[in-house]
Amino acid sequence: MLMMRPRWWISLLCVYGLMHVGHQSSPTARNGDALSSLKALRDAGRFVGKEDTVPLRLLYNRHNHSQMTQDELSTRVKASSSGSSQGGEHCYYQGKVRDIPRSFVALSTCHGLHGMFFDGNHTYMIEPGGQGSSNGDVRIHMIYKSAGQEGFNDLLNGDLPEPPFPSPPFPGSKVVHRRKKRQAPRVSRSIVDETKYIELMVINDHLMYKKHRLSVGHTNNYAKSVVNMADMIFKEQLNTRIVLVAMETWSADNKFNIDDDPMVTLREFMKYRKDFIKEKCDSVHLFSGNRFHSSWGGASYMGGVCSLTKGGGVNEYGKTDEMAITLAQSLGQNIGIFSDKKRILNGECKCDDRWSGCIMDDVGFYLPKRFSDCNVEEYHNFLNSGGGACLFNKPLKLLDPPICGNGFVEPGEECDCGSPAECAREGDNCCKKCTLTQGSKCSNGLCCNNCQMEFMGVVCRDAVNDCDIPENCTGNSSQCPPNVHKMDGYTCEKDQGRCFNGRCKTKDRQCKYIWGEKATAADKFCYEKLNIEGTEKGNCGKDKDTWIQCNKQDVHCGYLLCSNISPAPRLGELQGGLTSFSVARHSASLDCSGAHVLIDGDTDLGYVEDGTACGTDRICFNHKCLPIQQFNFSTCPGTTDKTICSGHGVCSNELKCVCYLGWAGEDCNSTSPLSYLVVGPTASVSGITSTNIIIGAIVGSILFLALILAVTAWCYKSYKQRRYVESEVHRRFCRQMPPGDYVTKPGDADSFYSDMPPGVSTNSGCSSKKRSACLSHLQICTLSFTPSIPSISQNISLFGF
Repeated sequence: MLMMRPRWWISLLCVYGLMHVGHQSSPTARNGDALSSLKALRDAGRFVGKEDTVPLRLLYNRHNHSQMTQDELSTRVKASSSGSSQGGEHCYYQGKVRDIPRSFVALSTCHGLHGMFFDGNHTYMIEPGGQGSSNGDVRIHMIYKSAGQEGFNDLLNGDLPEPPFPSPPFPGSKVVHRRKKRQAPRVSRSIVDETKYIELMVINDHLMYKKHRLSVGHTNNYAKSVVNMADMIFKEQLNTRIVLVAMETWSADNKFNIDDDPMVTLREFMKYRKDFIKEKCDSVHLFSGNRFHSSWGGASYMGGVCSLTKGGGVNEYGKTDEMAITLAQSLGQNIGIFSDKKRILNGECKCDDRWSGCIMDDVGFYLPKRFSDCNVEEYHNFLNSGGGACLFNKPLKLLDPPICGNGFVEPGEECDCGSPAECAREGDNCCKKCTLTQGSKCSNGLCCNNCQMEFMGVVCRDAVNDCDIPENCTGNSSQCPPNVHKMDGYTCEKDQGRCFNGRCKTKDRQCKYIWGEKATAADKFCYEKLNIEGTEKGNCGKDKDTWIQCNKQDVHCGYLLCSNISPAPRLGELQGGLTSFSVARHSASLDCSGAHVLIDGDTDLGYVEDGTACGTDRICFNHKCLPIQQFNFSTCPGTTDKTICSGHGVCSNELKCVCYLGWAGEDCNSTSPLSYLVVGPTASVSGITSTNIIIGAIVGSILFLALILAVTAWCYKSYKQRRYVESEVHRRFCRQMPPGDYVTKPGDADSFYSDMPPGVSTNSGCSSKKRSACLSHLQICTLSFTPSIPSISQNISLFGF
C-alpha cells in the first residue's frame, strides 16, 4: 500500500546553543541530570521570521538510569565491498525532560545530539549545526520547530488561530498541511497486555549513503535515530517495540534498480529479500535516498508482517521526524492498521489533536503524533484473527554488546526488567542492576509470578481462534514459549473454513473485512450463476482486457460476492464502481454484490482469498478450487494419509507436533503422565484455573496420604491389642500344655501340628515361628490398606485437569 508523508518543511525557529558534551578526561565527570534549560524556547513568537543566537546549556546524562532510558537498537556487521554495517554505539535513548512528567525525549548522542523532545507544550528537533571549538569540547547545535509553508505564511500574517488544545504529550510534531505530497492532487492476560516485538531490518541504499557524506557511520546513525523515534510511538500507544536487529548500508552501489515508482521498488525489494536476505526478522524496510515520482512517500504491504514475501516496505528520504512518521505508517500497515474510511466519514475515528490529525490519515496541519482509537482497534483485531503471530516472540539475541536496561537478558545478566519506569511496573523487587534479588527466580515475563516461575502447564497465551494453539509455561523459563499456530489446511469455524497462515479463511469473514460487520457472503447460487459468465460482475480474473470465465468447479474461488455491502469499502481504493445484481431464487431475491478493491497498488481484494474453503477437502488457490491433498500439508512426524501426529496431536506451522493431553514424543506416539503439562492444544482452562487445579491436586495428595497414615495407625493399634490378648492366652494355655514334640507340616511353614487337628492353626504365641506369622499378618493388613500413592499427575487427572 502506498504511504502518505510530507516532503516539505520549513524552520520556524532556529536557536543555536553552545553545549558541552562529555569529553572531560575525569572518569567521574558528569554532564548533568537530564534535559533541561528549555524554558528559553517557550516564547517562540519572538523568533518567528528571524534567526537568533542565545547561549544555552542542554544537560543530559547517559549513565543515570533513573533519568534516561537506554534503548539500544542492534545492528549486524557485514563487511564487503558493496555493503557494510557497523555495530552501533550505545547512544540511543528515550526518556523525559526533568521535572516535566508529560514530556518525552527520543535522542541519539552519536556524534552530537540528534532527535526530538516535547517539553509539555512544544516539540523541538535538535541536530548538530556546525563546527564547535577547536579542542572539541564545545559543539554548536540547532534546535528548531518546523511548520508547513501555508501555515508559516498564515502565521506571519497573524491569521492563524491558536490550536484548540495543547498537542498530546508525544515528541514528533512538524507543521505540515497534509502528509501526502503537496504537489499531488487529492480527489490473553490478553494480547493487549502482552508486549509485542517487531524485529526490523533496515537497508540503506547507495543514494542514502551519498546523502550522508559517504559515511557508513553517519548513515547508520541517521537510520537508527529514525527507528528510535518510531519505536517510541509504538511503545507508548500499541505496547509494541520496534527492535532493530540488522542493518545493511550499500556503500558501493544498489543491489537492484530503485525505480521512481514506489510500488515497483517495493516488489523488486521483496524479491531481493526472498533471494538474498537470510537474517531472521519480521519485516525489512528500505530507506532510500531517492525521491519517488509519486504522490506518496513510500509503500508497504497491508498485514504483511511475518511473511517472507510481504513483510516489508520502502521509504523515501526526508528529515528525521518526517521519516519516523513514514516508518510508523508503513510498519502500521504491515501489522494490519489502515484508515477505515467508513468510520472516518461517520466521525468515529479521531485523534485528540485535530491540528495534527492521525498517523494513518492524510490530513492535519502539524506532523501527526498518534494512532486513532480505530487504528488501535484494527491492530487488536488483526492479532485476534491470527495475524502477526511472530510479534509475540521476544528477540533472543542482540548483536551489539550487552547493555543493562534494554529489557533483554543477555550474556552476563541474570535478568533485565528494562528501564526504571518499566522495572517499577514489573520486576523491580526481583531484579536490581540486572541481577536477581535473593530468593528470586525471575523478574518479568508471562510465566513469572511474584519473582517465581509459574508451574509447568499454566496457560500463558490463549488460542485466539480455531487456527491457533495455546502456549503453556514450561516451568523452567519466565517467558511464554514462541507463538505457533496450526499448519495450513486445518478446518475451522465448524468446518466452514480452512486455516491459512494462522487465520481462518471464509468468504463471510472477507466480506465483513472489506464492507463492514453487516456484510455477509452471498448465497452460493450467486457464485454458481454469475462467476461462470466471465463478465465484470462475475469472473475468475482478467487476461489483459478480457474477463476470464470460471470453470464450474472453480466458481467459489472467483469474484467475491457479498450481500448488504456499504457504499464504500473500509480500506483500499475502488477500481470502477460497485457491481450489484439481484438473482431470483425460489421466489426470493438474492443480493449478489461486489467490487474491485485495490490495496498495495495491484492486490485486488475483490476476489476470494487463497486458502478459502471451496468444497469438501478443497481450498482456493489462484482462482482454482484444488484438492487439499495437492498442497502436502501433512508433513509432521507420525503423519500418514489418515492421521496427523499419530492421531494424538496437531501439526504446527513449524512442522512440529503439539501433543494432546497424556501424549508425548516428536510424533505424539508415546504416553507420558506429564506431557500435557508442557503444552496441550485441547486445554481450555485459564492460567489461574490451571494453577488452582495443580495446587488442589497437591493438597489432595497430602490429605490422601494422611488418611493412609491414619489407617495404618489404626491397624497397628489393633495389632497391639490383639498381641496383648494372645499373650494372656499363651500364659494360661502354656501352663496346661503337656510336654511333647511339635512338627511342622511339610509345605506349610506357617502351620503347626501338636494335638490340634490337621490344617488348623493354633492361637498360641509360644513359638517364634508363630510370632513371625503374626508379623506377616500385620504386613498383610497394612498392604491391604496402603495402595501405591499415585503421582501428582495422576491426582491432577482425578481432579479433572
